[in-house]
Amino acid sequence: MKIVQANGASIPALGFGTFRMPGADVLRMLPAVLKLGYRHIDTAQIYGNEAEVGEGMAHSGVPREEVFLTTKVWVDNYRHDAFERSVDESLRKLRTDHVDLLLLHWPNDKVPLAEQIEALNAVQAAGKTRHIGVSNFSTALMAEAEGLSKTPLVTNQVEWHPYIDQTIVHEAARRARMSVTAYYAMADGKVFDDGVLKSIAASHGKSVAQVVLRWLIQHDGVLALSKTVSEERAASNAAIFDFELSDAEMTAIRALARKDGRIVSPPGLAPVWD
Repeated sequence: MKIVQANGASIPALGFGTFRMPGADVLRMLPAVLKLGYRHIDTAQIYGNEAEVGEGMAHSGVPREEVFLTTKVWVDNYRHDAFERSVDESLRKLRTDHVDLLLLHWPNDKVPLAEQIEALNAVQAAGKTRHIGVSNFSTALMAEAEGLSKTPLVTNQVEWHPYIDQTIVHEAARRARMSVTAYYAMADGKVFDDGVLKSIAASHGKSVAQVVLRWLIQHDGVLALSKTVSEERAASNAAIFDFELSDAEMTAIRALARKDGRIVSPPGLAPVWD
């Protein structure tokens, strides 16, 4: 497994995401993917499955210290007192005394960013998370958050797939020695019918999903989240470290980006995107 270094954090490049995954599927898939070698698990308070993630990890037989575990604080919990209570609740559900990475899930301009970052710093100082970061932040908000934080941020988790150009965010993150965590890698399934991706996949004897995940993690400092409720697909998605895309192939995939490629932009949560 490739490891990405970001401001003191060592993070497995390929993670297993649990967004919109029912509890029963989480309980089935977590032990399976950990057995397959995944060591980076991503969840969030709003997903409603932290308890199942904790139970699945506990029953996997894999020691807690071998797994890089991420969760995210929901926007309703950004006020300082609510923030700490919500993190304590997450830790109880996850059956652990700390997570490896705690993120602000979306921007929330109803709570000063300074208060949000202060709360992040406080739970980190209390040992409840090893590292901190943000999710769905623009580069302007990233820079503001960096300036406010006593400790370095290690990632910005954003939508990233072949149809969205995240070069600006990626370059800003690397200047700050942060990683970028890519979610929605399969663009809601759009990648599977793409002729360019199918051709590249065929040339390597790989699946389109494998090519997309490889494309993401082949960028410097980029992590990719893979999500599936199929053990077979989880095994396939993990088999991306035995081939490499050429510079021409990387460029061809990057050229698929379009101005209307963004899928996730909920009103009331989304910032002014770069």
